[in-house]
Amino acid sequence: MAKSLRSIEIRERVLGKNDALAESLRSRFQESGTYVVNLVSSPGTGKTALLERTLSELNGERRVAALVGDLATENDAQRLSRSGAPVRQITTGGNCHLEAEMVRSALQDWEPAGSEVLFIENVGNLVCPASYDLGENLRVVLLSVTEGEDKPLKYPPIFHSADLALITKVDLAEAVGFDRAALQANIAAVNPGLPVLELSARSGEGMEAWLELFRNR
Repeated sequence: MAKSLRSIEIRERVLGKNDALAESLRSRFQESGTYVVNLVSSPGTGKTALLERTLSELNGERRVAALVGDLATENDAQRLSRSGAPVRQITTGGNCHLEAEMVRSALQDWEPAGSEVLFIENVGNLVCPASYDLGENLRVVLLSVTEGEDKPLKYPPIFHSADLALITKVDLAEAVGFDRAALQANIAAVNPGLPVLELSARSGEGMEAWLELFRNR
């Protein structure tokens, strides 16, 4: 029992420190006029494909940039750099989520001047990122039509903490027998009133509604 209480105490201290730093980052972003979007999902949902298209579409209209979190490699950052927007990789070295300290460190010697929108692509995971505030304005949880309609019920904390849900790869919906009504009901059971957008980064379906969130800011 003592060991269990000790673990809880340590976790609370870690989260408390993270939250304090996240608030500092939030104030910093507000002062610089930067709107921050934290993208969270399981692996294979199409986060990077969506972010690549988003950066490509918005770059030139808005000053956009991206931080990309992964356990290893800089493959995603190299891919996203093709958009022409400033991109930096955060390699966590095994950590299953990004933390406010990692974001702060990444911005110490790299902060794109005048960025209006900063996208943070979190590590592919639906568990750990739910507990870690990164100072974002908007937390977006992605769920592809290929993953199953019960994901919100299996991972309620991340859906409960989200400000927006994106259903991705809708161009495959018919092929995989996607049950739209079931997913909508499961999202509503976890987070009633959570806004939901459907899109496909590959076909472009639904992308305009997503992009308008940032064009109008």
